[in-house]
Amino acid sequence: MEAYKTILTKLDVRQFDSKKVPAEVKLRVLEAARATGTGLNKQEWRFILIQEKEMVKKLAEDSTSGGWVVSANFAVIVLKPVVVVAFGYPVKKIIGKKNRMPLTELAFIDKYGSKLDPKKLM
Repeated sequence: MEAYKTILTKLDVRQFDSKKVPAEVKLRVLEAARATGTGLNKQEWRFILIQEKEMVKKLAEDSTSGGWVVSANFAVIVLKPVVVVAFGYPVKKIIGKKNRMPLTELAFIDKYGSKLDPKKLM
């Protein structure tokens, strides 16, 4: 199918059957993701295949726009791992306090859903 027709006929699925998706299909999805274009062919993205039902549920709960994935057989998280974070002392005094969730609810160790426990850091 040509790209134009593929784009015009693409429909987003928001409800999924409980039928198990075979491993070969999951690999094909990851291969297709790997084959997509990237700027200057840097291939900076990384992918996390989430297939454990509880992990998919947790992903749906933590997602701001993807709660519908709760019924999916698996999901793929696409990461943007190259980020520049600046550190230093500010020129002006910062006033006020940010309202942020605790780090233990936002950060994970080794895999998504494995809650951060500062005592387990090496």
